[in-house]
Amino acid sequence: MSGQEYSVIEYIEKSSGIPDDLFPIIAALCNVSEKLAQTIADGDLGTDLSASVGTNLGGDGQKALDLIADDAYSQELKSTNIRFYASEEQDDVVELNPKGNLALAIDPLDGSSNIDVNVSIGTIFSIFPAKETANESFLRPMGEQIGAGYFIYGPQTALIVTFGNGTMRFIMDSRTRKFICVEERMSLPSDTTEYAINASNYRHWPNPIRAFIDDCVTGTEGPRGENFNMRWIASLVAETHRVLSRGGVFLYPSDKRKGYEKGRLRIIYECAPIAYLIEQAGGQATDGTDAILDQQAYELHQRTPFVFGSAQKVEKIANYYELPEHETAALFGKRGFFRT
Repeated sequence: MSGQEYSVIEYIEKSSGIPDDLFPIIAALCNVSEKLAQTIADGDLGTDLSASVGTNLGGDGQKALDLIADDAYSQELKSTNIRFYASEEQDDVVELNPKGNLALAIDPLDGSSNIDVNVSIGTIFSIFPAKETANESFLRPMGEQIGAGYFIYGPQTALIVTFGNGTMRFIMDSRTRKFICVEERMSLPSDTTEYAINASNYRHWPNPIRAFIDDCVTGTEGPRGENFNMRWIASLVAETHRVLSRGGVFLYPSDKRKGYEKGRLRIIYECAPIAYLIEQAGGQATDGTDAILDQQAYELHQRTPFVFGSAQKVEKIANYYELPEHETAALFGKRGFFRT
């Protein structure tokens, strides 16, 4: 079959390498996301989706749509074999189906702060085999995922998903409202000249990150010998979609500010599923030095620094952490790494 001929549900039904018990889960996620896409598209024609309604456990502000999405996914997934449901918007794990054998972690609405400015936002999810207890099902090595993906709501509504055999791209047909396969095996370019970081936090970053960015900024006159372009959307799903589409690297390091010492993004709900997708597309994802998928989660809302993208760029950033301190501390200084 060509990539234009089948939906994500048909793909799962026909693929021998995907466990049958994932079928109802993906169907439920697609069903909610299709409706959510319409709600987002309606915007102010419906209700005030960007209204502030409180904060979650991590202190992040919650928008009305955060809670609408969280409730919709949890209700829809009750009829599937998801036993444990962990949401970024809830303090604790919820048991949906006591007879279920799988566990799902979800960021129901990533980038909700961008709702009122019409920037692409999304839903991130990750699937694990369930263990005996709720916490055990998520506090485990992140490489034990059996499926992960995200929905992106923008000019196109799309599903990017992996079941451990490559990263696939599905676009929602606006006429049929089905997610149709357009790319069976995404391949992330090995090296590009784009990077994404919030440069306003420069003064707070660790020296290796500052040194990497300094060398990018100097362009052809610096040690890298080429010009770079900086991007920053402040929506993790949108950033990931761009990186998967045309390469580059995304950086959200830890920094000196209170609450950012261990990074800001959550390893279970955001970093682990994105890392799985990126690695399945040929890229790399680390905390700056060590692979995200090799790491163990010890807390439900645990945070981590996050670097992902084209393999060559991610490896290059890890090398900056190995440089002597005096070489990373000097603005635009010569790096011993580049002289070897």
